[in-house]
Amino acid sequence: MSNNWVVENIQNALNTWNGKLAEIWSLLSQSPTAFKGGTVWAVMVNINGALKAIGYALVVLFFLMNIMKHYNSMAEIKRPEQALKLFIRFALAKAAVSWGLDLMMALFTIAQGIISNIMATSGIGGMTTLTIPSEMVQTIESCGFWESIPLWAVTLIGNLLIWVLSFVLILTVYGRFFRLYMYVAIAPIPLSSFAGEETSQMGKSFMKSFAGVCLEGAIIVLACVIYSTFATAAPSVSASASAVTQVWTYVGEIIFNMLVLVGTVKLSDQVVGKMLGV
Repeated sequence: MSNNWVVENIQNALNTWNGKLAEIWSLLSQSPTAFKGGTVWAVMVNINGALKAIGYALVVLFFLMNIMKHYNSMAEIKRPEQALKLFIRFALAKAAVSWGLDLMMALFTIAQGIISNIMATSGIGGMTTLTIPSEMVQTIESCGFWESIPLWAVTLIGNLLIWVLSFVLILTVYGRFFRLYMYVAIAPIPLSSFAGEETSQMGKSFMKSFAGVCLEGAIIVLACVIYSTFATAAPSVSASASAVTQVWTYVGEIIFNMLVLVGTVKLSDQVVGKMLGV
């Protein structure tokens, strides 16, 4: 790497960005059961198990509320078709609480299969690494002290934006894992709502929302693939322009591509929500 202060700072910012993208690419193919060694997952599973008792109690409560609302007498309930209908609803609601975690992990596995297929089909083994073109390094190094002063200002502004965007991006991806864990932990409560006809909408919305969080990974991968395709083409910088113009054009185009990626990732939940009608 060049010993020039401007070049070093730009490349350090790009290295931070490259590191966060590589981490994201790894996280998107990782299961929550293995994230951070599986410690967080074990805690969430324990909470899920503890809440099952409450979930079973709610199943009974929602089931009785459903009977009281839709049946005027025991004679109606004793009819074979009605009794069978009620039995199936109660059994399915209890099964949802008992094996809801398995169902949710099956949905996550399907979503991970979609993500893996996108990664494999894209032909991109990892995120594209950004580096300063050698021509620009030579241009910066040829600048004198006074010519370098505006470059310092451009570099500081560019570095700040790149660092902020890097951490916003990685926090968004980590936030997806947090939401997955929260859904897993609290699952028995909303899934118990399937015991009643009116309350079942809460359980359906819960499963749709969880599926949306799982599919967010696919939208993020697509955004990263598109970004990598753009990043492979070096920004168009005129060799005849001044050093300040070259650096500002180069950094500006990179930051624009980063903004598009971060914006797409931040809106991934809304994109999936519209797809699922959540």
